[in-house]
Amino acid sequence: MECGSGALHKRIPEGDNRDRFVCSDCETIHYQNPKVVAGCLMYHGSKVLLARRSIEPRHGFWTLPAGFMELGESAIDGAARECHEEALATPVDPSLYAVFSLPRVGQVYLMYQGQLAEGRYGVGEESSDVALFEEEEIPWDHLAFPIVQRTLTRFFADRAHGTFEVFEELLT
Repeated sequence: MECGSGALHKRIPEGDNRDRFVCSDCETIHYQNPKVVAGCLMYHGSKVLLARRSIEPRHGFWTLPAGFMELGESAIDGAARECHEEALATPVDPSLYAVFSLPRVGQVYLMYQGQLAEGRYGVGEESSDVALFEEEEIPWDHLAFPIVQRTLTRFFADRAHGTFEVFEELLT
């Protein structure tokens, strides 16, 4: 509510084509949009950087540094911030690598890939451990989210072919 006095009702506003929450008094439309998650797959030599989550959801599982973007930041800035918060790491020349759409939960993931600056990393405020892994060392059964598994699988396949193209996937 913008005015603070009316109840919100779901209806199709004039000039629109779908149900929205609309204030019964001031007619303000309250849009609900997907949340954007930005993250980065960082590598040093043949190893990739993973962080073990110290927070929910999926406490104790391994992930690529990623999280919800903040207002006022670009996607790449959000990914870099998350890398620092979770792994005290900085990606070098990160480039967009994967776009995942999860309409069921209202999220869009933008995953970048880039070299780990000077191979330096540490345990950030949202992690209990951070480590570099060779492909065969990845704790596949202890990855936090399907997007992490899909990103890593694609990365290793692309690395074997020597080409890294942006890919997009719809997860239902």
